[in-house]
This record gives sequence, structure tokens and C-alpha cells, in this order.
Amino acid sequence: MTRPPLYTVFELIRFRVWFARLLRVQFEHLERVPAEGPVILVANHESLIDPWLLGLVTRRPIRYMAKAELWNVALVGKAMEAFGTFPVTRGTGDRHAVGRAGELLAEGQVIGIFPQGTCLPFRERPWLRGAARLALTTGAPIVPVCIVGSERALRPGKFRIGLPRVRLIVCEPLTVELAKPTVAAAKELTARIEATIEAARAPYGPPDHAWYPVGTTRATR
Repeated sequence: MTRPPLYTVFELIRFRVWFARLLRVQFEHLERVPAEGPVILVANHESLIDPWLLGLVTRRPIRYMAKAELWNVALVGKAMEAFGTFPVTRGTGDRHAVGRAGELLAEGQVIGIFPQGTCLPFRERPWLRGAARLALTTGAPIVPVCIVGSERALRPGKFRIGLPRVRLIVCEPLTVELAKPTVAAAKELTARIEATIEAARAPYGPPDHAWYPVGTTRATR
């Protein structure tokens, strides 16, 4: 199994250690992430740094699906590929991306998905069914992860950096039986994932997107 090259570089510079210290990351239940075998990590998405944070819950490389638009910028696309990321066209049931994810799971790898698709709070952010469809198609378990506090770490638009205390809560894994990925089945599983993550977040309140005033749109920023 080939390890994405930038994972090796980041291990050499001890990125995991200093990044966790910088954001004072508190971890809960890391033992719930399997040490081997196929698994789909599914998390809420509140900040551009969430993929980096999700990468802290396991030392295994995480192969992310990322929106295809990022490949419109050549250097960004090359960097994404060096991290083992592959493109997906959101909201279209991208068969090629799903097929690639299935291949990686068959190899026993870890897939990372943010079903909300965007971290920008002024956009519609429904939980899309891609992660659920993938799990139903492959029978791979889903491990929901709740990210708390990342929304105050990095603001796009009018750029701003913060140093909040971030919490990463690994929820109980969801066993998924191999089944036909019907719309109804995918909706039900997606609702379970969302409810699990929301329950983990409940003690800490909703995301504090205070840098985005209510009613703000991208056009006015």
C-alpha cells in the first residue's frame, strides 16, 4: 500500500505534534478508530482546517474526497494528490469518485468525508448522502467524528486566524451491512450519522461562527 508522499514529509517535521499543541486539541476516544482495515471517517465541517484536524485522530493516512473545483488551480490539485486526495463532483452521485473510494476501501484504507460539503455558514449545508451510499455499497464501518471549536481558527474571505481550543470527539462506530444504496437507505444512514455527531456536540452548543454576522452573504464580504 503506497503512502501519500506528503504524509511522510509531515511526519518528518512532526506536524501532528505541534499542530495539536498550537490549537490545544483535546482528544476523546481515539481508540474507537480501527488500527487496520477499511473505515470511513465522517465529520462535521466548520472550518477550512478540518481535514488537518481530522488527520489527528489516527496515524493512518486518510484519503479524502474533495470538491473537484479545487483541481481548477494546478498547484492546488497537485498538492491535493500528494496528500492522496481525489476529486468528487458534489451533489451529482459522482460514480468515478465513488468507485475510487470503493477501491481504496477494498485495499483496507481510510476514507475521510465531510458530508456538508462546505464549511461556509452562509451557504446551505445539508448533510449529503455520499458517505452513506459508500458505506452501504462496501459494507465498510463508519466512524463519526465531532469537531468542536475549529470555526474560530481560520476565517476565509476577510482572512483572520484565531487560536481556539479545539476538541475532537470520536463517536461510537456505526456498523453498516452491505446493502443496495437506495435513496431511502442512504437517507436513513445519513440521518444516523448527523444525529450521532450532533449529540456529541450538544454539550458545547452550536458552532460559533461569530465572524460571520447573521444574514451575511459571500457577495457582501
